Parts: sequence; structure tokens; C-alpha cells
Amino acid sequence: MTPAERYLLLGLRLGRHVDGLVDAYYGPPELKEQADAEPLADTATLAADADSLLAEVGDGWLGDQVLGLRTYAGVLAGETISYSDEVERCYGVRPTPPTPEAYAEAHERLDELLPGEGSLAERREAFRQSQVVPAERMLPALGEIVAELRARTEAIVSLPEGEALELEQVSDEPWWAFNYYLGDLRSRVVVNTDSPTTAADLIELAAHEVYPGHHTEHALKEQLLIRDRGLVEEGIQLVPTPQAVLSEGIAEAARELVEPADPEALVAILRRHGLHVDERVPAVRDAARALGRIGLDLALMIHEDGASADEAEAYAQQWSLSTPTHAKQSVRFVTDPTWRAYVITYTAGEELVRGYVRGDPDRFRRLLTEHVRVADLVAAAAAPPA
Repeated sequence: MTPAERYLLLGLRLGRHVDGLVDAYYGPPELKEQADAEPLADTATLAADADSLLAEVGDGWLGDQVLGLRTYAGVLAGETISYSDEVERCYGVRPTPPTPEAYAEAHERLDELLPGEGSLAERREAFRQSQVVPAERMLPALGEIVAELRARTEAIVSLPEGEALELEQVSDEPWWAFNYYLGDLRSRVVVNTDSPTTAADLIELAAHEVYPGHHTEHALKEQLLIRDRGLVEEGIQLVPTPQAVLSEGIAEAARELVEPADPEALVAILRRHGLHVDERVPAVRDAARALGRIGLDLALMIHEDGASADEAEAYAQQWSLSTPTHAKQSVRFVTDPTWRAYVITYTAGEELVRGYVRGDPDRFRRLLTEHVRVADLVAAAAAPPA
């Protein structure tokens, strides 16, 4: 059995311990059949298997992935490790301390953009609520936005023939939206109706989850890496691995690659569906960008500092200006056993991808089509512009 096949089996076996750990599998079906038919392997054994595989594959993209699985298996087996060490070994990036001074600056800017009576949190929530999409209009509008962004993505990279997706609404999930990559160049993209979605959010959702975000990356890599080159290790998407940093970074940075071409055309689509988009939305979004890392703060508070859920929710309400319901949802995400360490992938991934791409479509295309290590992104982001 090749190292790549052993990696797939390791991921599948570990995935039987935690629901959702295997985000997607579209590798050789006989390996999944084997993993499903076996007795459940204990996590200490899986950690030892990962150590053996690490010694064989050495330094490289696959080694990075195996180290993430080794770390996670060790945590499940009861090994003592700090939260920050767990995150760094899984994802290749270490959490940084909170930045309340940046949050305070964001609050000042938002206060200027959203004048009126009531607290800033109340005004921001009222601003959002004025643009929330009724459930019955969400999928029709989203479908049209997706079609527009697909055409724009084709100007960056040629999509594989036969790629397709389906859109669906769900509820009672710890996340806002999700891409279930099904393999065979297909995705199922779902939106959680428990999280209020604004009209402008639909553009973000379409870019992040579909074009040129998650669906685009997975379909391209399935075609180019698995089908064309036989790199079967691409056939599994695992939550606790550096691969997730790259994927979330691509998705977080995706919008700025396709929206500037004609932002008014996207707004026109939303308005055709009777949806309101306030002209202040871009400025509000930019002002609030620093608040995006508050989820990582919550995870550090709880897992590193021993804060209670109530304390974390109060922090979220204070700095992210969220409602009690949304704050509770945020804490639920960072305490979920599948996602507790994953929260860093959004902020770190976006920062690294932006630092690497720097507006260059060719660099973005490379991230969509090749195995790129997080360490390479860190080095590239730190380098001065050419």
C-alpha cells in the first residue's frame, strides 16, 4: 500500500471517532469500504500509525497533512497539549493574542458609518435586519448570483467539464453555510436559516462556497490532481489539517477576485429579487474586517484560559457587536469537538492567501490547482512585494 493510500485510510479511520472530521471523501472506494468494515481502531493506535507514516513520508505536503492527523489523534487519545500547540501542529500556524485595540478602531469607524440612537450593537443589528433575505427568496437569488460568479471565475481558470452543484436550506447547525463536496466534480451547498443572511451576504456566500471558492478548488483539484495525475491523497478533505487553511483562505479571499469586475451587476441581481442592499455595505464590511478574528479569541479564552461559555458570549457581544443568539452560536462553534481548533483557518487562511496572491490572478490560479504548503504561504506573505 502506498503512503498516499495509508494516509487516506488513517483519515477514514480517525473520522469514525468524530462526526464531520472527514469533510469529504472521493478517493478509492475500496479504501472506504475497508475502513468501514474494520473494528474501530483506538485513537492511541492511530496516533502510532501516524508516527510511522510521518517517518516514511518526511517533509512535504503529505507530511504536513499526516502531522495534523497525528496531533488530532493524540488529543483524542488523551495526550496533554496546549490549545495553541494543538492548533499549530494541526494547521501550521500559531494563534496570536487578541487585538482589542483593532476592535476598538473598528467600532469607531462603524459608529461613524451607522449614526443614530441606541448602542452601536443595536444600530449594527438594525442595519443588518433591514437587509435580511426572506427564506423564500434566498435560493432563487443565490442561484442567480452563483451563475454570474461562475462566468467570472471562468475568466480566471478553466472549470472542468461536468462540474455542478445543488443549493439547499437547512437549520440547527453550528455554522452559517457549508459546502459538502460530493466528488465526481459535484457539490451540495447548504445555508443555515438559523443565521440571518443579508442580501450582500449572498454574494459572499456564493464566492466563498462556490465560485471561485470551495467548489471551484475541489472540482479543479479532483480533475487535475486525481484524474489527470493520480494523486489519490487529494481524495479526502479533513478538518484538522493544513489543507483546510489553504481552502478557507481561498474561499475568504475569493470575493475580491471576482466582485470588482462589475459590482453593480451583482447588486442589480439582488434588487431584481426584491432585496435591499444599502450603499454603505462595502464600507461597513471593510470597517468590520478586524472583527473577523474574534471567533479565535473565544476559542483561546475557553480552551487556553479556562473561560466559561457565559464569559465568552459576553466577550463576543462586546467586541463583535453580536446579538445574544449569535454570540451563543459562535461559542457553540468553537466548543464543538469537530471545529474547536478549526476557527483559525478563516483568519489565518485569508491573511496568508491575500499576502501570497496580492491581486495576481495567476497566483490565485496556482492555489486552486496545485498542492501548496502552508509554510510556503507563510514565507511568501512575509516576503516584500516584487
